[in-house]
Amino acid sequence: MKEGHKYGVHRVISPQGVLPQPAEKLDNNMDEIYNNEILIDVQTLNIDSASFTQIEEQAGGDKAKIAEIMMDIVEKQGKHRNPVTGSGGMLLGTVEKIGDALVDKIDLKVGDKIATLVSLSLTPLRIDKIKDIRPDVDQVDIDGKAILFESGIYAKIPADLPENLALSALDVAGAPAQTAKLVKPGDTVLIIGAGGKSGMLCCYEAKKRAGVTGTVIGLTHSERSTNRLKSLDICDYVFPVNATQPVPVLELIEEVTNGELCDLTINNVNIPDTEMTSILCTKDTGTVYFFSMATNFTKAALGAEGVGSDVKMLVGNGYTKGHAEITLQLLRESDKLRKIFTELYA
Repeated sequence: MKEGHKYGVHRVISPQGVLPQPAEKLDNNMDEIYNNEILIDVQTLNIDSASFTQIEEQAGGDKAKIAEIMMDIVEKQGKHRNPVTGSGGMLLGTVEKIGDALVDKIDLKVGDKIATLVSLSLTPLRIDKIKDIRPDVDQVDIDGKAILFESGIYAKIPADLPENLALSALDVAGAPAQTAKLVKPGDTVLIIGAGGKSGMLCCYEAKKRAGVTGTVIGLTHSERSTNRLKSLDICDYVFPVNATQPVPVLELIEEVTNGELCDLTINNVNIPDTEMTSILCTKDTGTVYFFSMATNFTKAALGAEGVGSDVKMLVGNGYTKGHAEITLQLLRESDKLRKIFTELYA
């Protein structure tokens, strides 16, 4: 086997010298793998929510057109990085082959079912056939292959959870795990996009960490997501709002918090133009965690400057130590959360 680079630069076709994520094109030839790669027989792609929403809108909701757009992305780039949002997603598949240099270094064997915990925007991917598209959960079943680099992280699919349920939760594992690190007892926490997949997990974790002296406020969009979140009973307040309208939302949060605003705001939405809502609703000593891949960080930085806000802003890194274990444990702890996730995603 040929020797590969730890970070996968051996798969970069253009431009030379960059890492796989920003690369314009990767080598997705799966006939031979390098000595430090894992070849995966792919079953399901879990597309990033912002990315799938954009593709679905571009396709006018037509599944055949969605498939055509996705196939075109992979054909041109050798990976699935949405050219509009820049984001990817992750995948579920079976280990087909392990490079010689990794065989004795990892806890995987051929035949193991895994979810990759690195973005499709850096993962060499080949799609042979799109078999099914499930727009309600951003999942696409395919026949295809993918490569996981030596530096890539993954999670074995646990025996006690359905595969698609685990995949959906692991796709956003960074959000509740970061929430666990950021929320302190007594905090007032605002979660934008609280009725979605990552939002519900963050609300549960925030309530657990903030405790009885803290307050969790969930902002939702649709009637369905509002009712779903209320049924979980993990927020002190749930409000359906348009998060792209910062002033009305700010007035609502000022009323609820008696003008104190929020210690922490977590943005999970899959649409653009919610940056200023997040910033304005957070006190100067507070933190905004932008988990959403729809975030425009130029708007966030210049917008905060423009309103004289001194909030700390964190980029939504999808990885933090132990994030897979933390997130799957939430589904084991909460019967209500697991029931809703099973109905939606399993």
